Parts: sequence; structure tokens; C-alpha cells
Amino acid sequence: MPRTPHTSPQTLRLFEALLADPARWRYGYDLSKQTSLASGTLYPILMRLADQRLLETGWEPSDEPGRPPRHIYRLSSDGVTLARQRLAARASVAADTATARRPRPAVRARTAGGAA
Repeated sequence: MPRTPHTSPQTLRLFEALLADPARWRYGYDLSKQTSLASGTLYPILMRLADQRLLETGWEPSDEPGRPPRHIYRLSSDGVTLARQRLAARASVAADTATARRPRPAVRARTAGGAA
């Protein structure tokens, strides 16, 4: 069965970071530091989400002469909705898994004489 799109652990970490303040524009470097995702992992995810219009992107000019503008990102309204859905689904799966792993109460064995 194919994986549901936008559910990789890396994408979910990015969603968590962006949902912390959905209206705030973020730099890739800041997102990389917060999520601990390497640039070779982070930027392809950012590009994919932007291509699907789940991210808004822009350029911010540098205050320092000679420095290039920086690319900035934030979730679009559709991106916020999808990110919340994916993170809620992950939380639901984690809760179900925790419930399934919870040890059952021990059952006392009866002795031959009938006493427990």
C-alpha cells in the first residue's frame, strides 16, 4: 500500500516547526536548525510543498550590501490545514499504538487446592 503523501517523519517535523507560528515567514537555515534536517533533505521538501501550493514563498532583500536576498517560507492556508491533519493523524496513530502496547493486568494463577 503506498504511503500517504506528506507523512514522512521529516515532513512532519517541518510541519511542526511551521505551525508553531503559521503567519511568520521563515528562512531555510532557521528551519534546518529547528528541525535538525540537513539541507539536502529540507530544501527538496520545501520545493515540493511550494510546487503544491502548500507553502507561500518570497525573497527578502539583505540589509548588508553584497549579500544576496534570502528565500523565505510560510504555510499557505491549505498548507496549514493539511499540516494540522497530518500531525493529528500521527498523534492518533501514536495513541493507538501506545494503547495496544499497554500491558494487561496480571491474572493470578489458581493453585491446585483452589486458592488463589
